[in-house]
Amino acid sequence: MKIRLFLSLLLIAAISIANAATPKYVFYFIGDGMGMGHVMATQSYNREVLKSSESLLMMQFPVVSMVTTYSASGRVTDSAAAGTALSTGYKTNNGMLGVTPDSVPVTSVARYLKDAGWGIGIVTTVAPDDATPGAFYAHQPSRSMAYEIDKEMAQSGYEFVAGSKLKGTKDKEGNSTDIYSYFADNNVAIVKGIEALNGLNSKRVVLLNKDSLDSNVGYTIDSIDGALTLPQMTQACVDHLQKYSPERFFMMVEGGNIDYAGHSNDGGAVVKEILNFNQAIKIAYDFYLAHPDETLIVVTADHNTGGLAVRFGDMSLIDYQKISKDQFGNYTKSILNSRRIFTWDDMKAELKSLLGFWDKVSISESQEKVLMEKFENTFKMRNSADQKTLYNSFNEFSVEVFNILNEKSGFGWVATGHTGDPVPLFAIGRGAYEFMGVHDNTEIPKIIKSIALGE
Repeated sequence: MKIRLFLSLLLIAAISIANAATPKYVFYFIGDGMGMGHVMATQSYNREVLKSSESLLMMQFPVVSMVTTYSASGRVTDSAAAGTALSTGYKTNNGMLGVTPDSVPVTSVARYLKDAGWGIGIVTTVAPDDATPGAFYAHQPSRSMAYEIDKEMAQSGYEFVAGSKLKGTKDKEGNSTDIYSYFADNNVAIVKGIEALNGLNSKRVVLLNKDSLDSNVGYTIDSIDGALTLPQMTQACVDHLQKYSPERFFMMVEGGNIDYAGHSNDGGAVVKEILNFNQAIKIAYDFYLAHPDETLIVVTADHNTGGLAVRFGDMSLIDYQKISKDQFGNYTKSILNSRRIFTWDDMKAELKSLLGFWDKVSISESQEKVLMEKFENTFKMRNSADQKTLYNSFNEFSVEVFNILNEKSGFGWVATGHTGDPVPLFAIGRGAYEFMGVHDNTEIPKIIKSIALGE
């Protein structure tokens, strides 16, 4: 008994000693909208379809925890309030960014580390002035104040920022702002497309998508040529920070499209986005393997979007989905707007080509009957009631198509918005054991700051 007690104390002492030194490199991954159901759905696909003998990389990390997400204004948070909590350690009201509920600015962990001499990188698949990335440098009473948020980005001094587009380039009337000049005046190079980084010698860079019309870089499942990907941007950020701040750096990497797919209740897109997120984590993990005593990786989420649950179904059907629900919905809108004659046989051919219906995805007579009714109501009668979500709206035909696909694949949804469920946390590396146990989201940046600065 004494030997067991001695060994337990020795293990605790070893962990304490291992965690005493401060890391030099911190990777903070945030899967926007990524609840445990989203992770488990992806793990099911990973095991059943990809036939992987290993779990998703984040699920292999030695520390697994749970994080509560409520905001100052309610049990269900938005990304601005959650981002503020995860970056600064303070609760705020939904819609507010980097400030307390009474609009007092609060400091992010990235800012603390920057002031201590660390290099900083902010990477996301959505706009870099959106809620989650913005929470790491901006202080505004509303997340919609894109121009003001962009100015703070330019003033931040952060070495690398990447995402889809800047939203502050137009004012409310649609007129161009001076924000590009403002970045130039602050010695920030704005480039579009991964190739534009070749030969670039600017210490401060904002990398944007070539096609800046969308508020995200595009879904993985849509395979958009030339679009930035999260692994690309993550690797580019690592390379840039190793060049300009090799001694120590901090990176926040957001998988923002997980949230977009969750709002759309698109299970296939969620799985492909988390696999993409996992590839970005792999880049940090490879860095950790090269610097095991100097690196900390933390993976968590800001909230759960959609309340996804894993149900009975065939996950292999995901592989026959060649288009996201968002793109499919936009495609059906284009048909309606064009006033072209589009028959049920035309649509059946499209559903077979894009989603595998009647080929790989069996459709019963009763399901086809419902689809035909929705088709007639949408395209013939033009009497379709739209399903409105945060980022898009879908006619009833598109909704029914993806309801069938979700059911057959094994995805169950409870909402198109956020839920108040806790989210997972995974950690590995220097100081990782500090994240053991259940935490509130406000505790995470405080722990990171304490570990990184040796407080």
